[in-house]
Amino acid sequence: MEKGASDPDPSRQRNGFVGVLYGEFTDTLNDRVRYSVSLTESALTIQRISSSPGRTKVVFKLTDCIGCRAYRGPDSADVGAYFTAYFYPFKRRWMSAGVTRQRVEQCFRVALVQDPLQNLQEAERWAHAIRDASVLQAPRRDGVVYSEVRRPCRTMILVNPHSGRGQALQLFTGHIQGMLTEASVPYTLVLTEHQNHARELVKKADLSQWDALVIMSGDGLLFEVINGLMDREDWQEAIQTPLGILPGGSGNALAASVHHYSQSPPAWNEELLLSCGFMLCKGLVGSMDLVSIHLASRQRLFSFLSIAWGFVADVDIESEKYRHVGAIRFLMGTLVRLATLRVYQGRLAYLPVKEAPKHPKGSIRSNHPPCTPQHPSLCSSLPCRLIPNASPNLSARHNCNSTNSNHNTITNSSNNAITTKRPETQSDNKTGAPVDSLLPGLDQPVPESWTVVKEEDFVLVLAIYQSHLAEDLWTVPGAMADDGVIHLFYVTAGISRPALLRLFLAMEKGAHLACGCPHLVYEKVRALRLEPITPQGMITVDGEMVEYGPVQAQIHPGLAKLICG
Repeated sequence: MEKGASDPDPSRQRNGFVGVLYGEFTDTLNDRVRYSVSLTESALTIQRISSSPGRTKVVFKLTDCIGCRAYRGPDSADVGAYFTAYFYPFKRRWMSAGVTRQRVEQCFRVALVQDPLQNLQEAERWAHAIRDASVLQAPRRDGVVYSEVRRPCRTMILVNPHSGRGQALQLFTGHIQGMLTEASVPYTLVLTEHQNHARELVKKADLSQWDALVIMSGDGLLFEVINGLMDREDWQEAIQTPLGILPGGSGNALAASVHHYSQSPPAWNEELLLSCGFMLCKGLVGSMDLVSIHLASRQRLFSFLSIAWGFVADVDIESEKYRHVGAIRFLMGTLVRLATLRVYQGRLAYLPVKEAPKHPKGSIRSNHPPCTPQHPSLCSSLPCRLIPNASPNLSARHNCNSTNSNHNTITNSSNNAITTKRPETQSDNKTGAPVDSLLPGLDQPVPESWTVVKEEDFVLVLAIYQSHLAEDLWTVPGAMADDGVIHLFYVTAGISRPALLRLFLAMEKGAHLACGCPHLVYEKVRALRLEPITPQGMITVDGEMVEYGPVQAQIHPGLAKLICG
């Protein structure tokens, strides 16, 4: 018969949790195998009881525990009860180097007396104590302020069954559903049926019924959810709803970023999904910056990831035809686009994070190639406008770049852009959405405090506010979800195809800024404006195509809440 847990020592109580529990229990499959089990504030220690010296001791950290449950066995004649604790510690991979989180469960049989009810009560006491202790031991990063989700956390999970390779629902049922059960997280599963379904749903939802909104898809579904929340009249309260991300698409940039912020070893595919599921179950909540974006049509959007023009946007949209192959679609799209590298004319201006000096120490500046125009951009003196009939012969001024120019073959796909309307300007802001105090009107020149980029020929412009652009693209090694910074990259014309390919290959390890490429420029900014001159092209926001034309943006630090670790 098992030895019961020791009586609580009042001196060891903390936040309702008893500092030490001790018990002796049997193995669930073999009554002859007995274990001594002790619970402290930080660990569950298990040791097999044996007459042999040097008994094996196993210690499980409660930072790796997501839950514990007590239950009766399937045999009604069994007077014993059971409790099982669920851990996801870092363990070595089976087939490759490195470590990743892997599921481990520890189950014990409680048979203190012949009364089944009393045994179940003891099992529930242990399960409750382990759950409480694991909540207090959530993995926190130094210097980061967290809140926690409400417990039990009533969760709405939105799944796009068509995202990525069309396996999001199968991934949920195969990996996440069981974790949520183990962590006692109640949830409602919603399958999205069409574009903007999630946006419409969260715009009208009674958010008092939910403690968190979780997205299992690519980044586009979270883009819908955020803009649906910001569409609401109660947007200030709505946007404080904790948001969770589970990778189920092709790019999975935010999921990769959240995993990176947790300071965990690199992970991909199902390992990344398991990591994000673990953080969801632990329930720590941090802040996330959002960026307010204004388009020429007076449409206003809110973004959590990126704005892209040129090469990155082209690859993102044009690789949609390869969606069935998963994340490798971006590599295929990159190779195709490198074969016919395009150069775009446009004007770029930004408000630096540090106005003096203009170019922060350590930033990479481009040395102007001989054929790059040196005259100042009109952005500083004229309102931004789209030149509708710009001649393809504009590139003739830059003969050294002519082999890389392919302006006449760019498809004008703006008819497929996102067109959902919302109040757009500060003066026409019916819902009282945050004021963009750093942005003039798009028909006004940028302030003198802004930096106007002299170059007008670009291969790409990318503004990003997370660490990763995709699972395998570590774009901003030092970025955080709430650093209050737009990380602006642009690549000027004249870069060779091999050099551009080397940049993206180096980005897999976050080493692209150390390549010394004279065409790559990186700046930390608070606001920016982009005015395309090339009459046709694509601009994406969070990987979703928007209308093509002038665009400007400003960051709003810590506006949203993100479930992270």
